[in-house]
Amino acid sequence: MTLDVHLFACRSDNYGFLIRDTATGQVATVDTPDAARILEELEKLGWGRLDLILNTHWHPDHTEGNERLKAQTGCEIVGPEEVRRVAPLDRVVAGGDVVELGQTRFEVTDTPGHTQGHVVFRSVEEGAAFVGDTLFALGCGRIFEGSPEQMWSSLQTLAAWPPETVIWCAHEYTAANARFTLTLDDRPEMQAYAETIFAARERGEATVPTTIATELKFNPFLRARDAADFAARRAAKDGF
Repeated sequence: MTLDVHLFACRSDNYGFLIRDTATGQVATVDTPDAARILEELEKLGWGRLDLILNTHWHPDHTEGNERLKAQTGCEIVGPEEVRRVAPLDRVVAGGDVVELGQTRFEVTDTPGHTQGHVVFRSVEEGAAFVGDTLFALGCGRIFEGSPEQMWSSLQTLAAWPPETVIWCAHEYTAANARFTLTLDDRPEMQAYAETIFAARERGEATVPTTIATELKFNPFLRARDAADFAARRAAKDGF
């Protein structure tokens, strides 16, 4: 493995991710929810640099640190065109593009639904993906700009990845998602899984990352029968 991942909580329920290619020492942040916290965590880690910002979508809790981090580190900012609505962006990427962090290669996949231009970054070699607000542990992003059909298609794309793929989600929503899931899924194994989540949160532990295999087994949105069933479940969760 050539990629170090450092997760840290920030804002009310965001996660920040600092990642380092161990072969070259190059460092990136996935999204910029809090520039001060990102700089603080970089100093704690002793990684000594920030080469790249990978933005998944335009929402301010994922982009508002772009300007300060660019000014203080000179890093390159990479993301979908929609980021320019609110923050600086150096390189536009979309599905099919590749971004390199040292020797680590990230494939870009379009995942519209939460926003129209949302993208995710996956390293096939590392078996890891940074999915922003598209997929959560036991959940998925709200549909703010796209359609249920778009989000369903995006989730199906992720679901087709190898089951061992590690999924780094951008928010700590899992306990709330578990409470909703239990209204749809009364399997004993689901109840047992929910209890492990509730216990972890009581201890102040993160429930991220997850895996595609876990989400295929428990996530009510990936377990939907079709796009219509997904849309009904998403609407129910919005009102839960």
